[in-house]
Amino acid sequence: MKVKTHKLKRKSSYKKRFKITSHGFIKRKKAFKNHILTKKATKRKRRLSHWALINNSLKKAIKKQFLF
Repeated sequence: MKVKTHKLKRKSSYKKRFKITSHGFIKRKKAFKNHILTKKATKRKRRLSHWALINNSLKKAIKKQFLF
């Protein structure tokens, strides 16, 4: 008789917040671009709209939450 094990559910919020590049790096959006944009300079808002790569120290923990 086989015992059914539960399926491992990964965090779906991680799929929304991070993207994986073709070389295996993990991209994230920058913070502080959601509201109160009138007091922020245009240059600052433009820099915040780009993607950034995460640190290697966090890479293992974040990759664990994806379906790999």
